[in-house]
Amino acid sequence: MEQVKQTAVEWLKGVIESCGKPHELQMSWSTLDEIIEQAKEMEKQQIKDAVDGFPLNNRNLEGEQYYEQTYGGNK
Repeated sequence: MEQVKQTAVEWLKGVIESCGKPHELQMSWSTLDEIIEQAKEMEKQQIKDAVDGFPLNNRNLEGEQYYEQTYGGNK
């Protein structure tokens, strides 16, 4: 059976929920920053994967090109 994929937001929500109830959430800012960065990388990859092979505005851009042009790369 094929595993269902998660969006970056669903993954982030699961990570936060696994830490306990909101009023019990104890996490350092650096840990939270790391988790957010992981979610952003997941989102970037998901966008690139979705775009690969689709013609956009009469251009056949690869996912990496689309991401760079649309979101400005590593900003």
